[in-house]
Parts: sequence; C-alpha cells; structure tokens
Amino acid sequence: MCNQHHLRELKALIENDNEKWALRMSRYLRLALRYRHWCEMRPIPQNRLNQFEKIYDRIIEDGLAWHESLTPLAFQKKRGKKKQRPGHNLLLRLKHYKEDILRFLHDPNAPFTNNEAERDLRMVKCKQKISGGFRSTQGAQQFARIRGFINTARKQGWNILGSIKNIFAGNIPTPVSG
Repeated sequence: MCNQHHLRELKALIENDNEKWALRMSRYLRLALRYRHWCEMRPIPQNRLNQFEKIYDRIIEDGLAWHESLTPLAFQKKRGKKKQRPGHNLLLRLKHYKEDILRFLHDPNAPFTNNEAERDLRMVKCKQKISGGFRSTQGAQQFARIRGFINTARKQGWNILGSIKNIFAGNIPTPVSG
C-alpha cells in the first residue's frame, strides 16, 4: 500500500470535508515515517510498535464512529452496496489493510511509498501515449530490457553512460544486492 497516496487522500478529506480524523491520521503517518528514519535500519522496539499500532487503531475507531454518527447518504439504487462517503471508504481500507500500511514500521527494508516502482513504469506509459506503443513484441522487450538496465544503473549509483559503454566493450557490471 502506498502511503503517499493515503496522505494525498487524507489531505483532500482535510481540505474539502474538514474531517478531523484525517488530520490526525496524516500527522500520525508522517510522525511514524520520521521515527522509522530516526531508527535507520535498526528494528523498532516492540513496545514502540505496540504504541504506534494502538494510536493507529484509535484514529480508525474514532473516524468510523464519527462517520457512523452522520446521516446516511441518499440510497438511489435498488440493489448493491449502499453508497458511503469517501472518508468512510478510506477508513475501511485503512482498517482492513493495516498490516500492509504499517509494514514500513516493522520491516526497515519496506518503503513508505511505491513511488519508485511508479517512476520505473512511467517511461513505458509515456512511450505508449506519445509514440502509440511498440510495433512488435520484440521491440517492447528490448525497450524494457534497456530501461531496466538504466534503472538498475541509476539505483546502483553507476555512471549510466559509462555503464552502457562498458556493456558494448564486453564488461558487464554486476549489481550489489542489498
């Protein structure tokens, strides 16, 4: 779960709907991330993790209680689920996917966001939109292979142009796992 997307949704709920629980959750996620950075790659002590989880649960409970106290939205369909407010839907997602959302606290290697993965895919999406896609499967595979190498070189801190030159010279660099 991408917490950056959650923060964006929470910001909209704060600004547009003035939902107090959303402000608390936004502050909570930012504080938890700062604490994760402060601990660096060390595990967070269990008593702190318990505190963080209790606060998270409390914010969810308070938000759900507030939403349940509101007058229901007009139900227009004869069948299916009744319509919920966006804040209520977000609360339910935050409740059901708690383990995924808080994974960054439990696992120092788990990222807070998936923005890096999105950035890796952005170039392919641009190629589809601007050029209309690929003419062949082989061309798409070659493009993906080259982009994959460039992304690996960037993440490894290699000189990208120098790495490409090395490949053509027969010197294939090896990524450092970590």
